Amino acid sequence: MSVQDTIREQVTSHPVVLYMKGTPQFPQCGFSANATQILKACGVTDFFSVNVLADPEIRQGIKEYANWPTIPQLYINGEFVGGSDIMRELYQSGELQQMLGK
Repeated sequence: MSVQDTIREQVTSHPVVLYMKGTPQFPQCGFSANATQILKACGVTDFFSVNVLADPEIRQGIKEYANWPTIPQLYINGEFVGGSDIMRELYQSGELQQMLGK
């Protein structure tokens, strides 16, 4: 299975997926910590996270998958949403909560 196949399987088999540096409990960068906090503020307590620092192939592959150069990356129902800044904007406007069904 290729890295792209692995990523496709991850984003399509979980309703909310966050590719991040570190884990939700121990984020390894401020943007990943911010993304985790935004999801929690939306009432999402259970989401699938992938620590890109643990797998260099996934770290590079996810950038290619979404054609998006930075991490974190949020996927909802298989669709790429964006990174930390976009998540913050969507949260502030209330759109992210709607996308998450919260």
